[in-house]
Amino acid sequence: MDAGQNSVIMSATAKRAKTASGLWYKIKQQKVLLLLLLPGLIYFFIFSYVPMYGILVAFKKFRMQAGHPFWSSVFTAPWAGPFGLDYFKTFVNGPYFWMLLKNTFLLGVYSIVFGFPVPIIFALLLNELRNRYYKGFVQTVSYLPYFLSIVAVVGMMKLMLAPDSGIVNVLLTKLGFQQIYFFGLPGWFRTLFVGSHIWKDLGMGAVIYLAALSKVDPEQYESAVLDGATRIKQIWHITLPAIKPVVVITLILGLSHVVSVGAEKIILMYSPLTYDTADVFSTYVYRQGLVNMDFSFGAAVDLFNSVINIIFLVSSNYLARKISGESLW
Repeated sequence: MDAGQNSVIMSATAKRAKTASGLWYKIKQQKVLLLLLLPGLIYFFIFSYVPMYGILVAFKKFRMQAGHPFWSSVFTAPWAGPFGLDYFKTFVNGPYFWMLLKNTFLLGVYSIVFGFPVPIIFALLLNELRNRYYKGFVQTVSYLPYFLSIVAVVGMMKLMLAPDSGIVNVLLTKLGFQQIYFFGLPGWFRTLFVGSHIWKDLGMGAVIYLAALSKVDPEQYESAVLDGATRIKQIWHITLPAIKPVVVITLILGLSHVVSVGAEKIILMYSPLTYDTADVFSTYVYRQGLVNMDFSFGAAVDLFNSVINIIFLVSSNYLARKISGESLW
């Protein structure tokens, strides 16, 4: 080995040692913050990573056995066909697959298309208000619905949209129109679901963008006014670029949940009359896994749904990085 190679090896070794010492120095400097982070890491490790062995349920003919612990029943259960894919094949080839995929995808897409821009527009309008007290009042009223439980929101909707006594149908009758059974018509379900979602999350969603707007230097607006820029041009060239990173990140996170519509609200809203437009992956998992006690089939459907979510997350992050230069990673 010549002197040049020795020099390169010694340089690389010194660089690694310097990096390790620098890392150790940072750990010692931030040990209090790392200790504060530790409970959260332990929580996610115990309740999110350790239970992941339960994914095996989707690939096995799992049956809960009396007197046996859950983990023992999982590992001793026989595999569901070659590679454990029988339940996935049954679901994909079953009569409900395309209906569930369509309903889940449409509810997710409608929530993004109609629900995503509304908090941004609302935040821009609030940012234009100059009366501090009126602005605070409007903002407070707008995010109060966020603190209502889903049960309360759906209960209010059913009272207001009741066929005979609901205020909406009473007004329709007085105006000469026929009553509408909103919760019994499949065509109204998506409108009610997305509309109530927008109303409930409008104010809290706007808080994120208002926080980003608070960091904009007021001198930029003053300079724009001196240059003759109108309010629309100020919003376009100053306000929107300031919240662009936040918009992109929230959009990526929203797209990652396009086919992950929660079951709680839908279970409260739907009925057999509206299954054609309301039944989604999560409600199907609830009926198969918990109501019918078919744990393996329910786990397979839920795992299939999770894989699609991961695909959407990675794809949206890649496209966002290519188009706007902003991404999660």
